[in-house]
Amino acid sequence: MPILNRAAELKNEVTEWRRHLHQNPELLFAVENTAAFVERKLREFGVDEIVTGLGRTGVVGLIRGNRGPGRTVGLRADMDALPITEASGRSWSSTAPGKMHACGHDGHTAMLLGAAKYLAETRNFAGNVAVIFQPAEEGGGGGNEMVKDGMMERFAIEEVYGMHNMPGMPVGHFGSRAGPIMASTDEFTITVKGRGGHAAQPHKTIDPIAIGAQIVNALQTIASRTVDPLASVVVSVTKFNAGFAHNVIPEQAVLAGTVRALTPEVRDTGEARIRQIAENIAGAYGATVDVWYGRNYPVTVNHAAETGHALAVASTVAGEGNVNAALDPMMGGEDFSYMLLARPGAFVFIGNGDTAGLHHPAYDFNDEAIPHGISYWVKLAETRLAA
Repeated sequence: MPILNRAAELKNEVTEWRRHLHQNPELLFAVENTAAFVERKLREFGVDEIVTGLGRTGVVGLIRGNRGPGRTVGLRADMDALPITEASGRSWSSTAPGKMHACGHDGHTAMLLGAAKYLAETRNFAGNVAVIFQPAEEGGGGGNEMVKDGMMERFAIEEVYGMHNMPGMPVGHFGSRAGPIMASTDEFTITVKGRGGHAAQPHKTIDPIAIGAQIVNALQTIASRTVDPLASVVVSVTKFNAGFAHNVIPEQAVLAGTVRALTPEVRDTGEARIRQIAENIAGAYGATVDVWYGRNYPVTVNHAAETGHALAVASTVAGEGNVNAALDPMMGGEDFSYMLLARPGAFVFIGNGDTAGLHHPAYDFNDEAIPHGISYWVKLAETRLAA
């Protein structure tokens, strides 16, 4: 079936909500105004139970079906923006200096609110739908905080689903895949400690810059010579800071970067090899190193059965030819991964059309996607909770 008639009717109203959120972006956990807006709308819709403050500033609404008791399915949207100055030129551009919705979380929140309004009106399902509005996806791990706050147990959520817009994918299209869909996102800092001195007497020093340069080059062999070519790993050095004068070899150099992987095994290998490479190269030149390695979001792994259900629903909304069931995995990260570690579920992508890319100052969520997203959420809930 195509998009729901009621979803099409709601488009203008939901677009207004989306643009209001776009004009008033908030960062990480400090999304109090956004959370209050969500809570107010859920109360207007007559949602049965509303809990705020989960994961510090998250909001969950529970909608009970009118077709008898049953399971609870969770539908999740993220609420936070990014520390970017907007350059979209839209009349609804951000009014907060240095902040903007450059990843479409305004659209995600608005679409799930639209679905919540529809589901609260119709209640054509057995059991319950938990609509989850999460803070701090952009680096704060808000998904993990909501899980640690006992959200899954409190609402007896048995399955959980997420959705993200994708620039470059046509509006009305969907895509996903079973298994790893987004990468783990780790960070590292390597401090090379040598012996400084006069640049005209390098033989009396242990040059941390020369050693650091060799470490940078050697780290590239993790992808090319350590990890199976059919697997995926990214090791990117993104900072190299050392020295303060033309004629002084410094005491230390500091390198930093990110590691992305699609399996826990490759993730472990990346961390181990970074330590080995840095320590051994430094040791060969008489230097020492401190290696800090921080693990952030885990791999986002879609569960096979739930991914099949999600893609089947997407096909009823968009048409089978407009759903890519073998979408290539991405090396970006997503903290919905924590929810998928806690419960079976799936993360899908919805087309945003020919727009600027995510995290770009000119990006804007495409409001034409709204009825497609609402229809997907509604049909997913009704299908998974059919009487």
